Amino acid sequence: MCVSDGRIVAVEAYDADGLDGAQDLGDTALLPGLVDTHVHVNEPGRTEWEGFSSATRAAAAGGVTTIVDMPLNSLPPTVSVAALAQKRAAATGQCHVDVGFWGGAIPGNAADLPALYDAGVFGFKAFLVDSGVPEFPPLDPSGLRTAIGAVDALFVVHAEDPDEIVPAAASRRYADFVDSRPAKAETGAVAAVVEAAKETGARLHVLHVSAAPALAATMGVANVTVETCPHYLTLTAEEVPDGATEFKCCPPIRGADNREALWQGLATGAIDCVVSDHSPCTPELKRGDTGDFAAAWGGIASLQIGLPVVWTQATARGFTLTDVVRWMAQRPAEIVGLTRKGRIAAGYDADLVAFDPDAAFVVDAGRLRHRHPVTPYHGRALLGKVQRTWLRGTVVDGVAPLGRLLVRGSS
Repeated sequence: MCVSDGRIVAVEAYDADGLDGAQDLGDTALLPGLVDTHVHVNEPGRTEWEGFSSATRAAAAGGVTTIVDMPLNSLPPTVSVAALAQKRAAATGQCHVDVGFWGGAIPGNAADLPALYDAGVFGFKAFLVDSGVPEFPPLDPSGLRTAIGAVDALFVVHAEDPDEIVPAAASRRYADFVDSRPAKAETGAVAAVVEAAKETGARLHVLHVSAAPALAATMGVANVTVETCPHYLTLTAEEVPDGATEFKCCPPIRGADNREALWQGLATGAIDCVVSDHSPCTPELKRGDTGDFAAAWGGIASLQIGLPVVWTQATARGFTLTDVVRWMAQRPAEIVGLTRKGRIAAGYDADLVAFDPDAAFVVDAGRLRHRHPVTPYHGRALLGKVQRTWLRGTVVDGVAPLGRLLVRGSS
């Protein structure tokens, strides 16, 4: 492979002559940098939860070279051009990987969406259920159609039906939390998203599917894409100990049979991509003191270890690194329109990862680079280590912030 001015200019045979300055990685795999389109950085406003510096260092350490930041839980949320300007100002000079931004669709801001789209966001995030923060309220199905009608853009939707969710009572039992957010809450809401896509012709993307039965509604609908997350492909409800609130996320981790059905969804193409939904908070908000799942913040921090988490499970089921690259680099880039990311091919950015697929390690939360050492993967044995990450042909060292702020249509 030949690189010039940060771009791949040619991919040559391994033993090609005349390649000045060539590096031989031996048996280490060379992958395109991962593209994670579902990351909550939380800065500005909740930088004590996470921030651009810590989040992008963690991303680079995990082989992720591009992230797209969600419009919440920052303050203000990215629901106007002015809020986007604040977000970009906060990120400037801090990023160790490239960063793009989602806009947000909330009740009452449909008129703001065209200008926000013109300002360079990659599309719009909407919730059909309480988001967990008051400044980002949900849309009902009618409100979603109003937002869709305001701008020709990609809409990414947290699809759970609030009418099927039962307020969770205080409990240390994970099963009680799962019962409060049943699979039918997802299946009904995903069906509503699909119906909106069929009626409007808009591009809609279903976020973080955890309930495999919800996939039935999306099959064969060309303008609907689907993601899931490493935790849904790895963790199971049966293994969550009492009071282990680091496992809490919304929608919840479900049973082992459901996990296998999600893997089948990846195999058939019903699920397009795998992204982190990195959603950290302060340790206090995880309520480790009480272990109360109802009171704890729902979110899992895994930005740095998503690749080995997925690879560990994928290789055990007969999938290859080519499959993992498709799910975690190529398809996320394609879905959001990052035309120079996610592949090793001429014309693409030289965003690369040296990955040893056979190296084993045990996760130590204290060595992760996101802001707080809280993760359900602590102590878990994984397979595959990121050895080095390049951004546009330059090694990311975690000291010099090399990342650029991306604008839709320019990358």
